[in-house]
Amino acid sequence: MILSASKAQLLVIDIQEKLAPAMSDAGPVIANSQRLMAAARHFGVPVTISEQYPRGIGPTVEVLRDAAGDEARVFDKMAFSCAQDPAIAAHLAHLREGASRNQIVITGIEAHICVLQTTLELLQSGYAVFVVADAIASRREASCEIAMRRMEQAGVHPVTTEMVIFEWVGRAGTPDFKAILPLIK
Repeated sequence: MILSASKAQLLVIDIQEKLAPAMSDAGPVIANSQRLMAAARHFGVPVTISEQYPRGIGPTVEVLRDAAGDEARVFDKMAFSCAQDPAIAAHLAHLREGASRNQIVITGIEAHICVLQTTLELLQSGYAVFVVADAIASRREASCEIAMRRMEQAGVHPVTTEMVIFEWVGRAGTPDFKAILPLIK
């Protein structure tokens, strides 16, 4: 299945100030999430951001808060899975029902906890789930690798940041391609 900007939504899970530094490789996760958020804004793809217990773990990292813009929706949560949070689940479902956005592109941390549980439950709810392999992380690299394998076995589509961006663009030589090119270079 190919990604379509008109059918997609972007879910950024728990990339927070106090949690990100503990990840095995947070730099690429933040940078690639930022690139995807910029592409989402360009194409009008809705962005949803979750924050796990922000009073204790802090808000989303500043660079991503800035990249989100005013259109993104930010939700606090206590459940590990975004699909178990009633407000987030309702928001994602509203985007699916109202705008036929059944494809969910996911970035975030930790891969083996919140990302994994969210993807498995979104699959059960009938979404087409795409996990951006170069935009997820865990404290231990092995946890991330095992989570990715488990998600793939369950039916999640593994993608990379560039795969998402190029599928949303669709073709070279267009104004969209020229606008997105700085995100790729």
